[in-house]
Amino acid sequence: MSLYELAILGSPTASDRHRLSATIEGMIGDFGMTLGADVVIHDGASIPTRDVRAAFAAAYFGGAPLGDVERAREIVAASAPVIPTVSPGQPFGAVIPDFLQSANGLTRRDDDAEMTALASALLECVGLLRRQRRVFVSYRRTESRAAALQLHDLLSSRGFDVFLDTHDIRPGDPFQDVLWHRLVDSDVMVMLDTPEYFDSRWTRQEIGRARAKEIQVLRVIWPEHVPTKLTDLSETVYLDVGDLEGADGPIAHATADSIVLRIERLRSRSIASRYMSITGKLRADVEKIGGSIEAIGAHRAIALRLLDDRKIWAYPIVGIPTAETLHDVADKAQRAAQREAPVLVYDHIGIRDAWTSHLRWLDEHIRAVRAIKVSEAGWTLAAWGD
Repeated sequence: MSLYELAILGSPTASDRHRLSATIEGMIGDFGMTLGADVVIHDGASIPTRDVRAAFAAAYFGGAPLGDVERAREIVAASAPVIPTVSPGQPFGAVIPDFLQSANGLTRRDDDAEMTALASALLECVGLLRRQRRVFVSYRRTESRAAALQLHDLLSSRGFDVFLDTHDIRPGDPFQDVLWHRLVDSDVMVMLDTPEYFDSRWTRQEIGRARAKEIQVLRVIWPEHVPTKLTDLSETVYLDVGDLEGADGPIAHATADSIVLRIERLRSRSIASRYMSITGKLRADVEKIGGSIEAIGAHRAIALRLLDDRKIWAYPIVGIPTAETLHDVADKAQRAAQREAPVLVYDHIGIRDAWTSHLRWLDEHIRAVRAIKVSEAGWTLAAWGD
């Protein structure tokens, strides 16, 4: 049985369908999943056979004449998400059915031939990628300020929540605590690698702690700069002299756009790496206390069998839990008819003390879902129910 099911509907060309499917296949491969087994992609003909228990989302390609209209209408009636999508220049109102026009559409970009943004949006809808889209920009103000500001604005316009120290720390807040808090909640770090980047202990700490948390790094190397081998394992963009409009930026528009696409693709790899790290630690702790991992379900839920033979469902999450995250986990557990209260598992390292206190309060007062630190999973689960 597949855990996730998608559909490509409307009027896609054969090339559209192939490219989107190939991009989805690459992204789910980051999670160790395969197309056709863990994830199934339907068309209009096969959609009636979909497993209604699986997490599901569809993309509707606008076109003339309108295709798969009744299939799309049935999906909307079932309250499943449908993303209307059009190519550049297509009139949204003329090529998308009226009952889909209230949904926010996605205009595919000419520079995104692999449809990375659309693939990401579909995987967000089924819960494989988290909906928060967070990027941390690490840079030396004296060398790359203009480029950092440019990327902040460009990424924000593409739906990312971007952390830039000069923009996103409120007056009076503890600077470093907030900075580390935002770093551990990021999907990707963009490192603007300039000649003096490693001269600052703060940027050295940023790159080191990003790697410690298994956050993927996109290294943007300044022209004629010889980078340190310490970051050789990072994804890399080399800038030419013509890519910079000034010594500290901004970056040429086409190059900046390509950087955004690299971030979009790198994001799934980063989330997958961190998710697998948390699940690996959880498995090790559960086995230490005599329990076992029994099954993997939709929405990345994990069935744990404890020593007293009780089964509970754990939901490892990447980043910082919020009340909204707890509600989301409780809702998914309820729809899956899980009898025990679900367990949200998270990595607390780097989270502000004030936020940890807030999570503790939520855990004490919201009994529909429990939250535990992955570093304390075995200790906590050994006394579960007592």
